[in-house]
Amino acid sequence: MRHNRAGAAIVLMLRSLKMPGMALAVQDLLEQGLPAFEAAMPGISELFKRPAEVL
Repeated sequence: MRHNRAGAAIVLMLRSLKMPGMALAVQDLLEQGLPAFEAAMPGISELFKRPAEVL
């Protein structure tokens, strides 16, 4: 498995948000190296970059 900085950052962010199950799921998907998940990584990381919108 190659190191994925964006994926590692997402795992750390999920852990800091007290979402260990989601962090574990992302970590597992990164380790599997699935092409569909790798393709989705830019979109997922973009979600964490945007500020939360107030409704």
